[in-house]
Amino acid sequence: MRGGPMSQFLVEYPLNRPHACDAPLARGADGVLRYGNLNPALTELLDLQVHAFSTREAVVEIGGPRLSYRQLWHSASRIAGGLQEHGIGYGDRVAIHMPTGARWVQAFLGALLSGAVPVLVHDGLPDAVAERVMADSSTDFVLGGGSDELPDGAAFIDDGAALNDLALLCYTSGTGPCPVNATVAPKGVELTNENLLSAIRSVVAALDLPIDGLRNLVLLPLAHASGCVDQLLPTFAVGGTVVLAPDSRSLAETIVSERIDMVSATPRIFARLLPELVVLRTEGLCTEGIVRVSNAGHRGERAADPTDPADLAAPLRDMFPAARRWSVWGATETSGIGLVVDDDTDPAPGADPVLGFPFGGTELALWGPQARTGHGELLCRGPNVTHRYWNDPETTADRFTGSWFHTGDQVSIDADGLVRRERAQAG
Repeated sequence: MRGGPMSQFLVEYPLNRPHACDAPLARGADGVLRYGNLNPALTELLDLQVHAFSTREAVVEIGGPRLSYRQLWHSASRIAGGLQEHGIGYGDRVAIHMPTGARWVQAFLGALLSGAVPVLVHDGLPDAVAERVMADSSTDFVLGGGSDELPDGAAFIDDGAALNDLALLCYTSGTGPCPVNATVAPKGVELTNENLLSAIRSVVAALDLPIDGLRNLVLLPLAHASGCVDQLLPTFAVGGTVVLAPDSRSLAETIVSERIDMVSATPRIFARLLPELVVLRTEGLCTEGIVRVSNAGHRGERAADPTDPADLAAPLRDMFPAARRWSVWGATETSGIGLVVDDDTDPAPGADPVLGFPFGGTELALWGPQARTGHGELLCRGPNVTHRYWNDPETTADRFTGSWFHTGDQVSIDADGLVRRERAQAG
């Protein structure tokens, strides 16, 4: 825990706006707001949706497989059975180290169904960093890692998990959404079933995701919390289709042929794609069918590339005129979520970048000598926020004050609860 009298440095900000959620939140004994009617485990939620939407397409990889919910669940359960035959079971660590695509989704779900804890290892990491992640996590089995083969056995589903059980290990270096520098020690963020289920519930409500056949073009890396926890899993939770396009050159054709109605990316990805989309629109690309755009401003990515989502508000509005547009802020430690804002208005010239309002049970505090004046380091807590780092008590003690997570962002919070990242920290 950081030094100094807590009353001098920590100032909590009460909720002045209703939370975007479809269920009541109740405060637990630890002071954290929690959902009261979550499924016991992520696998149970997914199992229910598989049976409800069995014939719908679950995942489409452009140029690759197309899998219904029934096909995806069956293949994942066979991977789980194969892992069982290799001695993998409850609590073991299974690294998912392969490119984004349908096989990644099958492998991830297979690890979950085996009872193991998936360890997300981005395929683009330098070999030395990937090896450090797998060594630190005590990985018992690697799916991918240069092998095209996935385990295959009799279908198996482990349904013994509970809300407080560890469900996912997602690594961060603290300067990016995943470790990219071999000199920076990667940190394993422990996310429980409750963290993941709360994040899913919050995203579905905040982004108003429908259950009538959403088709979400996910351009975020699935090995990051922003891609896996905040897009892949919420889309599955409403019986939608996750469309993956590894090659951006087919983006225009994908939007039309796959009847895309939602696009999810980061500010960096949108900034790179918008010029291409402008050219394609002059050649006849129609984007009127896209009614949702999610701009995921992951804290780590902003530290590495401070593209301000507000700078993209007008271009995105012009490119997707029929869409409702959101910017979502989060960190790996918060399951990728925490703050959200509708991108309906252009920012005032020179204004500090807007991060958003808290949602989904996230509560805010400021830390520092100017906390009482509305300025300081942003702290947050909620049902989606991890309690600790894997095998790293020193970093846990440094980054947490009680249940409050220190984000490292210097911000201001106004009377309505709107959080802005102070300009000195945004450049």
